[in-house]
Amino acid sequence: MTFVVTEACIRCKYTDCVSVCPVDCFHEGPNFLVIDPAGCIDCGVCVPECPASAIYEEADLPVDQQAFVAINARLAQQWPVINAAKEPLSDAEQWADVKGKLQYLEEECPQTQA
Repeated sequence: MTFVVTEACIRCKYTDCVSVCPVDCFHEGPNFLVIDPAGCIDCGVCVPECPASAIYEEADLPVDQQAFVAINARLAQQWPVINAAKEPLSDAEQWADVKGKLQYLEEECPQTQA
């Protein structure tokens, strides 16, 4: 099992979770964070730190968030590690409770564009 960042993180990107992770398994994209399932040690310390309640243990994922298992695994291979907290996105509070945000997920990191 691993922990999974879900849709609630999109366009918020709070990083409170990152600062408590003992193994640096978070990866940062333009408007979303993911957890590398290969690096996650299943400690769960990140879950209560997320202001958007976006992190779930894989076994407890809501049915409508199941796709995020594959999204986290795939994007963790593409995005750089983040191991220190940063300011959330400027309009994070406006997006924190919005549902149906998958369409806003930006996958292309500026650092990796050719």
